[in-house]
Amino acid sequence: MTRRRWLLAGFGAVVLAVAGGIAAWLWYQHATENREVRGSSTVEFVPTEPVIERRPRAAIRSLPWPTYGYDKRRTHLAPFAHRPPYRRLWMARTGHYLEFPPTVGYGRVFVTNNTGRLLALDPRTGKTVWQKRLPYCSAASPTLALGLVFTSFLPRPCSYGSRSRPGAVMAMTARTGKLVWRRSLASESTPLVVGRLVYVGAWDRRIYALYARTGKVAWSFRTDAEVNSSLAYAAGVVYVGTNGGSLYALDSRTGRLRWRARSFSRFVHGREYFYATPTVAYGRVYASNTDGTVYAFGAATGHLLWAKHAGTYVYTAPAVWRRRVYVGTYDGRFYALDAATGDVRWVWSAPGSIHGAPTVMDGLVYFATCGTCGQRGSRYAKRGPRATFALDALTGKLVWRFPDGHYSPLVADRTRVYLAGSTRVYALSPAGAKKKQPARTQARSRPAARRDTTSGRRAQ
Repeated sequence: MTRRRWLLAGFGAVVLAVAGGIAAWLWYQHATENREVRGSSTVEFVPTEPVIERRPRAAIRSLPWPTYGYDKRRTHLAPFAHRPPYRRLWMARTGHYLEFPPTVGYGRVFVTNNTGRLLALDPRTGKTVWQKRLPYCSAASPTLALGLVFTSFLPRPCSYGSRSRPGAVMAMTARTGKLVWRRSLASESTPLVVGRLVYVGAWDRRIYALYARTGKVAWSFRTDAEVNSSLAYAAGVVYVGTNGGSLYALDSRTGRLRWRARSFSRFVHGREYFYATPTVAYGRVYASNTDGTVYAFGAATGHLLWAKHAGTYVYTAPAVWRRRVYVGTYDGRFYALDAATGDVRWVWSAPGSIHGAPTVMDGLVYFATCGTCGQRGSRYAKRGPRATFALDALTGKLVWRFPDGHYSPLVADRTRVYLAGSTRVYALSPAGAKKKQPARTQARSRPAARRDTTSGRRAQ
């Protein structure tokens, strides 16, 4: 009897083990599959909504490119009509990697390198007007508003800073670089300025709204994880992603939660990162996730409207133009996706991984290849040369190539283009072109990552 009980118990254990193995295999297959949702042009889609904000000519002259992504919606859509071929006007060395592009305003070109060096350059000559060598690291663009330069910094070492050490969010005068205020926050969010408030995300899992003149906290909101993304704004709401795979919509005045959405679950990596900054357009929020998927959520509701798997990793913030969403991937593909449905309009094979956000200007989309981004990741990343490319934004045809690049491509003002190379800033001018006024982008735009850098900070 005892032997029989042992046999029955052993048989039962084998059955349970087999059943458990089958269940685990089925769950793994479900959790790791590349899931997609096709969208609709009739559900929470506003094709007549202006993509780029209207700005007076005087404001464009004073602040031609005030923040990362150009505007508060982070559309990465330039209101200028420059096209190649370009001639080089000057080149300025910054001394280290440029993970984010410059900003342009108040008669200066402002740029921060990875080791915390902030430069104010003369846009005509490239010479340094003033600079700050700060004891921090930088993974954000400066933002210009109210005669000030707002910057975010991380603690050292710059390869992967300690979470227990403070960084800084600062405001300095644009003319001289004089410090106005500093708050101890470890942040790699490019500051977003709306009215009298500055919005940043931080390593302490919080979103902060600071008073722009004093740096005092107006409100803060605790999220589910570290916040490395920058914020986007539209119609009284700020949007931001987290390393926990969540996308939040908060009331910009009070910090009250409007809605929270999440990325698809993954077995190996959990819910992966919304490292890239979201983009708001057509009544939707477009957000890239390191799980290789580009998502579209309803800006008012947070409902998932479509999800398109694009590659192994997607770290690029989306650019939006003419009902298209532009992103690049670590496996070396650059996509134009339909903004309504997520369908692929065209895809171009790049010679290397793509990390930084693209820029759309006068019908061309510019982006850079990173070279070594993703080499320490668990999924494939294409290794190749660093360069900057311009494709026809409607067809994907290659139009122009520049032999330097790394993360983010270029910004512009009324007369020049400023290209961020690996460690250098270049000023370019359309060959033989006269001084140009801002193009009618409003009419053109109407429809008819944990971060992996060469310093190994993410995607281990």
